Amino acid sequence: MTQRIPLQNLTTDPSVSHHTPSSQPSHAQPSSYQPPHHSKPPKLGHVYVREIGGFFQRIRRRSNWLLMALYFGLPWVSWGDRPLVWFDLSAQEFHLFAATFYPQDFILLTWILVLCAFGLFLITVAAGRVWCGYSCPQSVWTFLFIWFEHRLEGPRHRRIRRDKAPRTLDTLWRKTAKHTAWLLIALATGVTFVGYFTPIRALVVDFISLNAHPWTLFWIGFFTVFTYLNAGWLRHQVCLHMCPYSRFQSAMFDANTLIVSYDAARGEPRRNHLQGNHLKNNHLHKSIETTRVGDCIDCELCVQVCPTGIDIRDGLQYECIGCAACIDACDSVMARINKPLGLVRYTTERALSGKTTRFWRPQLIAYAVALLSMVVLLVSFLNARVPIDVDIVRDRQTLFEGTADGRVINYYNVTLRNHDSRPHRYALSAAGLPGLRLQGVETIEVEANKTRHLRIALTVEEDTLRLPSHSIELHFVALDDPSITSSNETRFLGPQRE
Repeated sequence: MTQRIPLQNLTTDPSVSHHTPSSQPSHAQPSSYQPPHHSKPPKLGHVYVREIGGFFQRIRRRSNWLLMALYFGLPWVSWGDRPLVWFDLSAQEFHLFAATFYPQDFILLTWILVLCAFGLFLITVAAGRVWCGYSCPQSVWTFLFIWFEHRLEGPRHRRIRRDKAPRTLDTLWRKTAKHTAWLLIALATGVTFVGYFTPIRALVVDFISLNAHPWTLFWIGFFTVFTYLNAGWLRHQVCLHMCPYSRFQSAMFDANTLIVSYDAARGEPRRNHLQGNHLKNNHLHKSIETTRVGDCIDCELCVQVCPTGIDIRDGLQYECIGCAACIDACDSVMARINKPLGLVRYTTERALSGKTTRFWRPQLIAYAVALLSMVVLLVSFLNARVPIDVDIVRDRQTLFEGTADGRVINYYNVTLRNHDSRPHRYALSAAGLPGLRLQGVETIEVEANKTRHLRIALTVEEDTLRLPSHSIELHFVALDDPSITSSNETRFLGPQRE
């Protein structure tokens, strides 16, 4: 290491004198080490993150690139004549791979969101905040922005030096290039997000040719600014002050939860904190000989690589997102000084205290059982779901009509949706009144994942109507698959009897 390791005076007792190792008198006795009590508030200023490699960072980077490839790529993939993922708000159709959902299917969306919540709870109880470190969109985009920052402005120490020095042409062009790259990424993010609601090929053409709808431009601009501010400027502030997950995660942690931890028993006392002087306490002089040296050399590399700017050696903190950057940083230092790896590692409180970690415990089992039960119920519901949906609305302009031959006609507006992946021809029939029959269309063909609207007429002889309102049923059956059927109740109105 070419840089000097910074020294910090962490002793809170004013009676203790401090000397750096280089200024230690030759006749002095080494003092005992007292672990410092840290009560630092979260950093509110800019955190200069140092780039680090290592096993966990390779996993994180690959997962980040995969997630971004999925986000930016899915809107461009087609499924037949439509995008693979398309939330068509104007038609109230939500296409997800081969399936099409409608507003009345939002109970499924609620179900899926509850499943995701329980899945997150299960992961948190078992492995802490690995979601935050490896998959959270805020972390993924922040790490992407930091990656461009490293490439355009240089390593951490150079960025600090440039920010403290007067502005030069070199500094200005680097910062301009960095913010330009950030804005381009944010713009691509905004266009892609809107592309999930509008076919992205037409959207890009309209956007480039300045023919996009004003609301489209508004939402692209909104998500561009949102992404630029969150990932470029706010960064860890979102994790510390805006994300509710960081606040309630501690309620899910227990002594068996896998977390990023510093092994204080092995690392303390830190080498740079060994003092070679006499301690004063209430005017009493005593010499205490240090008997051991910890593996931690207080290089603070674990702090420099942390995206939230915390010191993992202070213990478990809600600011930690579990990205394991400090693990890779510490392992690189331990390898250079020929010490065992794992001074900072994924472990549990029980393991640190020398006890056996219990993976399966009541809290984890409860979340696992609840999650598995909801998955089974959802799959069963989807398998039993009939791929047909019918909405029937009586014509509001005409309650009923009479004919010269003594019949009464009622009109209905029917919306028929085919949720299946293949087209079907449906037969229509009516029941509930003697002599009730359809006028006109009796079969209707609907393409796969399409919706058809039609207006039908039902007639019956006036003499059969004993009441002004009768309950009837309309039946829809797929001719090529009789298991696909739907029965829908409605009302047939007639004249008031004297």
